[in-house]
Amino acid sequence: MDVIAGLLNGPRAEGAFLLRSLLTPPWSLRVQDRAPLTLVAVVSGTAWVVPETAPPTELHPGDLAILRGPDPYVFADAPETAPQAVIHPGQRCTTPSGEELGDLRTLGTRSWGNAPDGATVLVTGTYQVLSEICAPLLAALPPLAVLRNGECDTPLIPLLGAEVARDAPGQDAVLDRLLDLLTVVALRTWLARPDVETPAWYRAQDDPVVGTALRLMHDDPAHPWTVAELADAAHVSRAAMARRFTTEVGEPPMAYLANWRLALSADLLCDPAATIASVAEQVGYGSAFALSAAFKRVRGISPKEHRERAAREATPVAAVRPWRVAV
Repeated sequence: MDVIAGLLNGPRAEGAFLLRSLLTPPWSLRVQDRAPLTLVAVVSGTAWVVPETAPPTELHPGDLAILRGPDPYVFADAPETAPQAVIHPGQRCTTPSGEELGDLRTLGTRSWGNAPDGATVLVTGTYQVLSEICAPLLAALPPLAVLRNGECDTPLIPLLGAEVARDAPGQDAVLDRLLDLLTVVALRTWLARPDVETPAWYRAQDDPVVGTALRLMHDDPAHPWTVAELADAAHVSRAAMARRFTTEVGEPPMAYLANWRLALSADLLCDPAATIASVAEQVGYGSAFALSAAFKRVRGISPKEHRERAAREATPVAAVRPWRVAV
């Protein structure tokens, strides 16, 4: 597994919020759901996205907006249109004054809006919770990234637009995987743009020495890697590996490995069936005690406390069913 595959492997849209919106002017939605990552594709018509800390941006058919939470933003027919609805955590929808919204209608399977023949059609995919190993990826994104029509060379946008309104056996699984694929393609496309300042770990994958070490650590985090062993695999000296890795990635190889293991363990601990000992074995710690000590030293809480916090913060799938509320 290369470093990009490892990091992009984090998005997993299990029960993610997916919706087609059918809209006619005037319309404006303020989104403050604090979701870590949202993709909005324009199928037809136009829309404006107004981030909290960036200028308004107009979107056209085929454009794709990538929004990194938790900051709020507005989607509207025009930047000056006042919000008519507010989307809260759990996809609860109210008026700007806080009243539960009841006048906007459901327009079929996973479809919502103010007009069944609305000229503007948006497809929204929202990740309510993301893997811990996505943190470096999210940190590399601006609050709003826009890929213009044709820039993201994929048939996934029209396919997702067609599939989101279908009601067929296994459709939720189909949509989850389509959203994952679109997310991976979109993020890879954004990070490959020449005008984007890519993070060090992304650039390091192309280095023949550091890229080799990264792939080895990602392929088998449980292996007791040493700098000498990584250096042998890359056919360089131990000193050369340590120096080059630190220069390219921004931290020594063993520090990177420790952080990667802890990120993986944080994800694995969210499975209530997993024991701390079994997680420790999967990520390369000799015992539950060793993992617990490292976890608390770096993250400030114990694995048990992390698991309890993750369970509290997880959004119930039932709360984001698209036939109840919308974005």
